[in-house]
Amino acid sequence: MLDWPAADRPTIGFMRTRIPIGDFAKMTHLSVKALRHYHDVGVLNPAEIDASSGYRFYEADQIVAAQVIRRFRDLGMPLDEIRALLTAPDVAGRSEVIIAHLERMESQLSQTQAAVASLRSLLERPRQPADVERRSVGPALSVAIAERVTESSLADWWSGAFSELYATLAAASVQPDGRPGALYPAELFEAEVGEVVAFVPAAARVSCTGRVAMREIPPAELAVAVHRGPFAELDQTYAELGKYVTAQAIGVDGPIREYYVVSYFETPDESRHVTEVCWPVFHTGEAG
Repeated sequence: MLDWPAADRPTIGFMRTRIPIGDFAKMTHLSVKALRHYHDVGVLNPAEIDASSGYRFYEADQIVAAQVIRRFRDLGMPLDEIRALLTAPDVAGRSEVIIAHLERMESQLSQTQAAVASLRSLLERPRQPADVERRSVGPALSVAIAERVTESSLADWWSGAFSELYATLAAASVQPDGRPGALYPAELFEAEVGEVVAFVPAAARVSCTGRVAMREIPPAELAVAVHRGPFAELDQTYAELGKYVTAQAIGVDGPIREYYVVSYFETPDESRHVTEVCWPVFHTGEAG
């Protein structure tokens, strides 16, 4: 390579070879359409745009950035995070973006594995009819969080809500006074969004802040089926319970309840989780 004396060295822009967008696409395995889109959203800008034709040109030192973009897109990283990664001022900033994405991928992988295991269970081990009992529950003064939640975000919301509820009781030195639970409106199942109420019965009133509030969970007549195992398989217990309620023609309007006998807060082993699924029914005098 020639080494130009400092006084005679051409400007950088003059030295660099312009790479047409088509050639750059071949070199990086990013389509012309993708390169144009990445330019439009500010992820990878061309080194030069011809003023008369609007044609985009790139430089050789942009190839690595393009390769990074392609690999992270293959890993499902959103473009705004890729932009943050490429513009991070230091290694720590880049590492923070990458670690956050890897943790999200691990979570998604865990969800996929759970879904696969649930599907195998459904196909290989036919579900036995659930035992259903009738139960009357009285009102319960509780610390509660009530928010509109989408079905897709429910799992993360559930974990955060109950962590906050238990923290509120602990800060007030008040013990739970019954099983934690949640109310799920019909809207959530029908429209994939609705106001969910997470609650923990409290032995006394406590001072609440933020989204936590004291709330009386109303009494109800319920048909109850016990689900043993992960949340990913709850639909099977819902189905068995729903068949019982419809066959008996005893269902009434009102939220489905879940009571968490054993959950993540007691053990991370999902095979040991126990959830009571409760369908509202009218009173027939059979409740125990």
